[in-house]
Amino acid sequence: MATPTAPGLVLSPTAQVADDVEFGANVVVHGDTVIGAGVVIQDGVVLGKPPRLSARSSTAAPPGGPLVIEAGASICAQAIVFAGARIGEGAIIGDQSYVRERSVIGAGSVVGRGTCVDNDVVVGARVRLQSQVYVTAFSVIEDDVFVGPCAMTTNDNTMARQEPGGELRGATLRRACRIGGGAILTPGIEVGEEAYVAAGSVVTNDVPPRGVVIGVPGRVVRYVEDRDLLGSDRG
Repeated sequence: MATPTAPGLVLSPTAQVADDVEFGANVVVHGDTVIGAGVVIQDGVVLGKPPRLSARSSTAAPPGGPLVIEAGASICAQAIVFAGARIGEGAIIGDQSYVRERSVIGAGSVVGRGTCVDNDVVVGARVRLQSQVYVTAFSVIEDDVFVGPCAMTTNDNTMARQEPGGELRGATLRRACRIGGGAILTPGIEVGEEAYVAAGSVVTNDVPPRGVVIGVPGRVVRYVEDRDLLGSDRG
């Protein structure tokens, strides 16, 4: 299906689209996708893409239902959002970013340009993932977290040599913690509430609440002061 205001639009007849959705050019919407009121879909976006996995993939599972995009969200140019994902109210999915199956982006959150949110990830409300962040599968990011550009999380200590039934463990980023640009978090790391990881750090141990981590490997050097907490005069 195509419309004069959206040249090249390919819209599945089973998609559910609110009347005031704005489509850019050359958008593809796969079957059963649900798009809420006031959503903006920019040029070249692909929505509801089914996953294509290797037979050896440890994450092979059904998508988990249709893609749902809640009211007021924006999906920016050339982004890809898979079937089974959920994009919260007012969230922004940046240019060329990628949100995989069974992942959730909370209300008001921003996924920056070229950022990858892998499968089975939960991102809370008002989270800011800057450009080219990689959020690995099975990670949890709570409300009000900031992740700087090119930061990376990981989930497999064996690097694809897991024994049968082995568990992948992504990162857990607790409420309002901050991860600096280019930081690397090794598998299963938890960063505590209001903690601060400096740019370029390699985090190999859990970070306590309000801990300030710097270095390779990262070490706690002090704690976030009250005046720098979210909701303070400076936070």
